[in-house]
Amino acid sequence: MTMRIEPPREALRRRLSKTRRGAPSTAAPDLFVRETFTLPREAARSKAREWFESFPKAAYWTSIESWRELPENRIEFTMRRLPTAD
Repeated sequence: MTMRIEPPREALRRRLSKTRRGAPSTAAPDLFVRETFTLPREAARSKAREWFESFPKAAYWTSIESWRELPENRIEFTMRRLPTAD
Protein backbone atom coordinates (compact mmCIF):
# COMPACT_ATOMS: atom_id res chain seq x y z
CA MET A 1 0.00 0.00 0.00
CA THR A 2 1.47 3.37 -1.05
CA MET A 3 0.64 6.65 0.53
CA ARG A 4 -0.08 9.57 -1.74
CA ILE A 5 1.57 12.81 -0.66
CA GLU A 6 -0.05 16.03 -1.81
CA PRO A 7 1.63 19.43 -1.85
CA PRO A 8 0.58 21.89 0.86
CA ARG A 9 -2.33 23.64 -0.82
CA GLU A 10 -2.37 26.72 1.38
CA ALA A 11 1.24 27.57 0.52
CA LEU A 12 0.47 27.07 -3.15
CA ARG A 13 -2.59 29.35 -2.89
CA ARG A 14 -0.50 32.09 -1.25
CA ARG A 15 2.19 31.83 -3.93
CA LEU A 16 -0.36 32.03 -6.76
CA SER A 17 -2.13 34.91 -5.06
CA LYS A 18 1.11 36.92 -4.86
CA THR A 19 1.87 36.47 -8.54
CA ARG A 20 -1.66 37.42 -9.53
CA ARG A 21 -1.50 40.63 -7.49
CA GLY A 22 1.65 41.68 -9.27
CA ALA A 23 4.07 41.09 -6.43
CA PRO A 24 7.63 42.07 -7.31
CA SER A 25 9.60 39.36 -9.02
CA THR A 26 12.72 37.97 -7.40
CA ALA A 27 14.46 37.97 -10.80
CA ALA A 28 17.03 40.69 -11.42
CA PRO A 29 15.71 43.58 -13.52
CA ASP A 30 16.96 43.86 -17.09
CA LEU A 31 18.94 47.11 -17.26
CA PHE A 32 19.54 47.21 -21.01
CA VAL A 33 18.16 49.83 -23.38
CA ARG A 34 16.86 48.27 -26.59
CA GLU A 35 15.79 49.75 -29.88
CA THR A 36 14.49 47.86 -32.91
CA PHE A 37 14.99 49.10 -36.48
CA THR A 38 13.74 47.93 -39.87
CA LEU A 39 15.91 49.39 -42.63
CA PRO A 40 17.35 48.61 -46.05
CA ARG A 41 20.59 46.62 -45.73
CA GLU A 42 23.05 49.52 -46.19
CA ALA A 43 21.09 51.83 -43.89
CA ALA A 44 20.98 49.04 -41.27
CA ARG A 45 24.78 48.74 -41.42
CA SER A 46 25.13 52.51 -41.01
CA LYS A 47 22.74 52.56 -38.05
CA ALA A 48 24.62 49.72 -36.31
CA ARG A 49 27.96 51.53 -36.86
CA GLU A 50 26.41 54.72 -35.48
CA TRP A 51 25.39 52.90 -32.29
CA PHE A 52 28.83 51.34 -31.84
CA GLU A 53 30.48 54.76 -32.34
CA SER A 54 28.07 56.56 -29.99
CA PHE A 55 28.06 53.82 -27.35
CA PRO A 56 31.42 51.96 -27.41
CA LYS A 57 31.09 48.25 -26.75
CA ALA A 58 33.68 48.25 -23.94
CA ALA A 59 31.78 50.85 -21.90
CA TYR A 60 28.12 50.20 -22.79
CA TRP A 61 28.19 46.48 -23.70
CA THR A 62 26.62 47.48 -27.00
CA SER A 63 25.56 44.58 -29.19
CA ILE A 64 23.17 43.53 -31.92
CA GLU A 65 20.79 41.41 -29.89
CA SER A 66 18.89 39.88 -32.81
CA TRP A 67 18.43 40.35 -36.51
CA ARG A 68 16.55 38.85 -39.45
CA GLU A 69 16.39 39.40 -43.17
CA LEU A 70 13.04 40.50 -44.58
CA PRO A 71 11.85 40.59 -48.19
CA GLU A 72 13.14 43.35 -50.47
CA ASN A 73 16.61 43.32 -48.87
CA ARG A 74 15.42 44.85 -45.59
CA ILE A 75 16.91 43.99 -42.21
CA GLU A 76 15.07 44.05 -38.88
CA PHE A 77 17.44 44.19 -35.93
CA THR A 78 17.50 45.07 -32.25
CA MET A 79 20.39 46.99 -30.73
CA ARG A 80 21.09 46.64 -27.00
CA ARG A 81 23.24 48.72 -24.66
CA LEU A 82 23.54 49.78 -21.04
CA PRO A 83 21.94 53.15 -20.24
CA THR A 84 25.18 54.62 -18.83
CA ALA A 85 28.87 53.85 -18.85
CA ASP A 86 29.88 53.71 -15.19
